[in-house]
This record gives sequence, C-alpha cells and structure tokens, in this order.
Amino acid sequence: MSIYIETERLLLRDWKDEDRAPFARMNADPLVMEYMPRPLDEKASDKLVGHFKDHIKRKGYGLFAVEVKENGEFAGFVGLDTVRFTAHFTSPKKPATEIAWRLDYEFWGKGYGSEAASAVLDYGLNDLKLKEIVGFTVYDNTRSIQLMEKIGMVRDEDGNFDYPSLRKGHPMGHLVLYRKS
Repeated sequence: MSIYIETERLLLRDWKDEDRAPFARMNADPLVMEYMPRPLDEKASDKLVGHFKDHIKRKGYGLFAVEVKENGEFAGFVGLDTVRFTAHFTSPKKPATEIAWRLDYEFWGKGYGSEAASAVLDYGLNDLKLKEIVGFTVYDNTRSIQLMEKIGMVRDEDGNFDYPSLRKGHPMGHLVLYRKS
C-alpha cells in the first residue's frame, strides 16, 4: 500500500478492500450526499472505488483514501481527478484536473477536509507540476465553497456552469468554479 501524502493527522493512501464498506455507508448517507444528485448504493460505491484505483494506477495520483493516523479509521477521500466532461474550462483535448473530497459526517468540523485538501493542492501544483487545479460545487454548498476559499482557491466569477449530464434546472446542476495555479 502506498501513502502519497502524509499530514500532521492524516494519511492519503491507496484504497484497501476494507475501505469499501464504510465508503458505501458514507455514500448512502443523505446528509453526506446532500449536494450530490443522489445517494449511492453499494454497487455504485464499489464502481467509484474501481475508478479511483484505476486513475491512481494510470496517473500516479487520484482520489486517495483518507485515514486518520490516530486510530486508523477511514474518513473518506480527498485528491485529484481528471474532469470527465466537456465545459468551457475543459475538453477532451485540454483536460482539466479537479480537486475533490468527501468525508463521512463524523469527521466534519475537525479541520480534516482543509488539512487534506491543502496538502493535495500543494502536491498537485508543486510536486506534480500541474499548471492549474479547478474545483467546483453546487452554487449554494457553502461548506465546500468555504473550504475552497480557505485553501486559497479563487472563484472564477465568469465560470459558473451547468453540469452537462443533469437536466436544465436540476437543483444540483448549477455549479460555481474555483481555480488555483
């Protein structure tokens, strides 16, 4: 198992089989998934883990499992992913890299999200030499917006967009865009 990033309190590492059950439970929680189109069942969660593992294998980085050093608990994921849709800031010929995170509710409010995301942003820009990292969220997801601003990302005031695979007017479909280079 590889550890890609270590912070004061967290390990950002490869996914283990024992992460699947708490990840599925987290993805089924309506509170955790409040700003996602829908909660996910176990099959959809497992498919995501497969995507995450494949991306890490192909690129050498990705959406890493987050482990709390103090007790070894799986807390969620934080990392970098290739944006897989076309929007004004990305295309198949010019893919963008996004920072993303999802932590289980019991780990909210402890600073784990900003600790891990800040380390990932630094890793992406300084170690991987990415020119830019984007972040996006539903326009009224104040927790994610505050986290992006806390780690130094800047809102692209002209960057708002509708998520391409959601119908026009979907409550989760209107997104704000943040950038860091």
